[in-house]
Amino acid sequence: MSERIVEQAPNAPGKPEMNPLLKLALELGPLAVFFFANSRAEWIVESFPALGTLGGPLFVATGLFMVATVAALAVSYALTRTLPVMPIVSGVFVLAMGALTLWLQDELFIKMKPTIVNALFAAILLGGLAMGKPLLGYVFDQAFKLDREGWSKLTLRWGLFFILLAVLNEVVWRTTSTDFWVAFKVWATMPLTIGFMMFQIPLLKRHALPE
Repeated sequence: MSERIVEQAPNAPGKPEMNPLLKLALELGPLAVFFFANSRAEWIVESFPALGTLGGPLFVATGLFMVATVAALAVSYALTRTLPVMPIVSGVFVLAMGALTLWLQDELFIKMKPTIVNALFAAILLGGLAMGKPLLGYVFDQAFKLDREGWSKLTLRWGLFFILLAVLNEVVWRTTSTDFWVAFKVWATMPLTIGFMMFQIPLLKRHALPE
């Protein structure tokens, strides 16, 4: 039987485990690279002049964002011999929209990426839930062990939250500067996400499986 590349279903026996903090670092690392590269693009280009051919700060940040995304997926695969589902989806869009951004020298594509990805995640989660499959378990089952009802409720909440993130991204990139939008991705989107996760703690406790 060929080796499975995409991660297994939630609570599957023998599923490779990864430290939750390391998993979070691998998923947030590329975003941190994107923010740092956009804010320090001039210094980066001075240190690595070849990157100057990419264009302005956002284009340099986009190129490094693509590299960091591939690196994070490679590390994840090296540690578990599987690839996480949602980071794969996000990574595909990072590479596709990033390539269009650099090729056409148009910021529109990378700015629209969060809208498309969040809307896609919402559609996948809510669509799967409508078919009786709480797909969020694929993402968080290394951190939490929940019963089916718990995964269903958590999937619904995350699906609605992804819709909110998609709407917020559209509003911000269309009405503010590029630097503000980049800062929003790090200093607003992440705190909102962490805050949302904290509010799910009572649900996680109610539906946690016994050890």
